[in-house]
Amino acid sequence: MTAADPGRGAHGQPAAILIGPPGAGKTTVGALVAARLGLDFVDADVVIEEAAGKPVGDIFVQDGEEAFRALERAISARLIGGHPGVLALGGGAILDPGTRDLLAGQRVVYLETGFTSAVHRTGLDAPRPLLLGNPRARMKTLLEERLPVYASLAWITVPTDDREPKDIADEIAARLAPGTSSGNGHGPAAPQP
Repeated sequence: MTAADPGRGAHGQPAAILIGPPGAGKTTVGALVAARLGLDFVDADVVIEEAAGKPVGDIFVQDGEEAFRALERAISARLIGGHPGVLALGGGAILDPGTRDLLAGQRVVYLETGFTSAVHRTGLDAPRPLLLGNPRARMKTLLEERLPVYASLAWITVPTDDREPKDIADEIAARLAPGTSSGNGHGPAAPQP
């Protein structure tokens, strides 16, 4: 394994898969981590939008959540199984049992974000389809149902509250570096290099 190839699986598995709630910084931090490691970065939501030919919000409104989740499930499976760089999954991708199974044994990085930070970062006026209606109450409900799942899947948990994206990315890149044998002791075991 080379410095530019930390944790890359023999079958093109991702070097890192970022998960977390809306506003955690998966896209921003993921791109920074990939750049530091000399790897490609893919945001699953962007791939979904390209496949559907429209933004995620439009998929929810025009086609419904069920259609979005089916597309998300298929694209997440393809990317988890074959993207050799850094991957950011959508906040709700982990709700699918099949996706959770695919994440077992992967280098899953959970960007831990508290309610206040998530509310601030999403702006509550951004086009986030699952936050329509009462956005604060919906965000609270989303976090309550998802936080335990994120934590259970994590190989590394990285707190993001009151931190700059570059500092978060630096921590993740350092923890993914060759010679790093384990994450935070939670979640599945890391793949062996």
